[in-house]
Amino acid sequence: MRDVNGYRHVHRIAVVGSGPRGLAVLERIAARLQNSARHSGIDIHLIDSTEVGCGRIWRTDQDDLYRMNTVADEVTMFSGPSDEGPVRPGAGPSLAEWWRARDPRVGSNEYAPRRIYGRYLRFVLGAIKKTLPPGVSFEGIQGRVIDLVRESEVFHVRLESGRTIRADSVVLATGHGVPHLKGAELAFEEFAARRDGIQYVRSDSPAEMDLDAIPAGAPTGVIGLGLSAYDVIFSLTEGRQGKFLEVAENEYSYQPSGHEPLIVAGSRSGLPLPGRGRNQKAPDYSYRPVLFKAEEILGSSDGRPLDFRSQVVPSVLAEMHLVYFSTLVRGRAGAAGASAQSAFVDAVKERGARDARAIGEIAEAFGVHAEPVDFFALARPFDGLSYASREDFTGHVTAVLREDLRHAEAGNLLDPLKAALDVLRDTRSEMRKLVDFSGLTAQSHMKDFLGWFGPRSSLLSSGPPRKRVHQFLALLEAGIVRIAGPDTRFGVCESTGRFTVGSPAVAGSETKLDALVDARVPGTDLSSDSSRLMGNLRERGVLTEYVNSNGDDAFRTGGVATTGSPFHPVARDGSSPEGLHVLGIPTENTRWFTFVGSGRPGPWAEFFNDADAIAGHILSRAG
Repeated sequence: MRDVNGYRHVHRIAVVGSGPRGLAVLERIAARLQNSARHSGIDIHLIDSTEVGCGRIWRTDQDDLYRMNTVADEVTMFSGPSDEGPVRPGAGPSLAEWWRARDPRVGSNEYAPRRIYGRYLRFVLGAIKKTLPPGVSFEGIQGRVIDLVRESEVFHVRLESGRTIRADSVVLATGHGVPHLKGAELAFEEFAARRDGIQYVRSDSPAEMDLDAIPAGAPTGVIGLGLSAYDVIFSLTEGRQGKFLEVAENEYSYQPSGHEPLIVAGSRSGLPLPGRGRNQKAPDYSYRPVLFKAEEILGSSDGRPLDFRSQVVPSVLAEMHLVYFSTLVRGRAGAAGASAQSAFVDAVKERGARDARAIGEIAEAFGVHAEPVDFFALARPFDGLSYASREDFTGHVTAVLREDLRHAEAGNLLDPLKAALDVLRDTRSEMRKLVDFSGLTAQSHMKDFLGWFGPRSSLLSSGPPRKRVHQFLALLEAGIVRIAGPDTRFGVCESTGRFTVGSPAVAGSETKLDALVDARVPGTDLSSDSSRLMGNLRERGVLTEYVNSNGDDAFRTGGVATTGSPFHPVARDGSSPEGLHVLGIPTENTRWFTFVGSGRPGPWAEFFNDADAIAGHILSRAG
């Protein structure tokens, strides 16, 4: 078979999922093809069940109130910056540059609505398509893939429509799955199904949730206080024509529309996600750890799996305290702050200080007298406390959020606390080297890393824009939103036929609910993924669950088992077909923090490295 240019179509590529991960692979394929000599023909099929070019999470028809939590200046889907040539794979604008070109009102360090990012992703796809060389064809397909069958080295990609696409290479970048309900969530759904007048809304992307059916004034529980919970709460308030009025700088009041429900939210911590520090870092900022270095930790382990608490956490805390005290030194030194900060870091390295107390003692020589900080306790500020009333607890949580916002406004380079907490974000690549592919013992992986560190790290470093937290405070003050308290308990009351919410630490917090919304991001769990594609591949053993077997008790992670880069799935029979790749969220817990949905300007990190490795492998097979 030949196309109009006379090239034989010898290699067919199917990318399933056109969100950022799938699109990044396509961008790197296109960038590599630009620099290659004459090649055989290639067919590319980009398949998405929702919207080709951006996927379900970033769909372009969602409301503007859903926003990213990374500033637009730090987001790019081009694997290189713009140059004097045309926009093309490997050389294109960041999200901020593209956005400002279309709306000059956009300033620096703005948080883009998710639909704007979706439009940017589609722009990137357009640039890819325009620059594909002769002999390369492209087809975007909106459809749901339900199965993938390999026969004689060829994959048959089967769509719900009945169409089958033959492919030599397949990339599964399917993003967030929707799991079958089980446990308490299944009990909630079944309770709502047999009762009139109450509703249960399962966890999903907030833009996909059926929130419009919740009546005005209905007591409504929200499970979770993370980013997704913010989206749900603002959907039920601002999304229902409520107005935020800015009464002073960073001070808001809320004007209800009368269409809002009464919202009672809660979580284990009882603390709404604090805001990100005001960004003071350049888009291509790259942090170089001084005390938390994966190579050193691995070198001292003699190749044995690590215990996270004893072998990793001390170095993480040391790095955070280095940044904390060095930022205090910088602030005290005034105009000479930068040089004083550098001298302090050099002194810490020279003396070999490896713990908070020793680092603090060195800071005293620079005129700083401060105590070390129990950083992870900040994620559980209400532990061990009790409150005589809902009002008492609301007063405390309001005070905690306002104090945190004071730090956030000072910035993520100049405020000692926010600068130190940013270490949790800036050293993720070091952490991955230690935890990916069973770097930890099974029990430490499950309990210490995912059970203890993961939730606290996310709460302390992955917050919403500061404006959202200011507005959340206005909702608390207006009485539209309540927080039940720490260790929130959601349940059912058979006698009244309603859901319940309350906190054992807050007297009088028990509330009967007409609606319950699970605002937690669904976890990755291959065994319960409800999609037909993942179910079929799981049942036939094409995809298997990754198991950490280091230690006496194995830990089933829920993530898809893969090889190392370029990430071929490990089948039940132990084989790893070279033509198949699995990337991103389906592999979470096999690898860590695969939720990253964009690259960053500057040197490549995991996002582009992963995409390029897959692109290079596919093209090497294509000849």
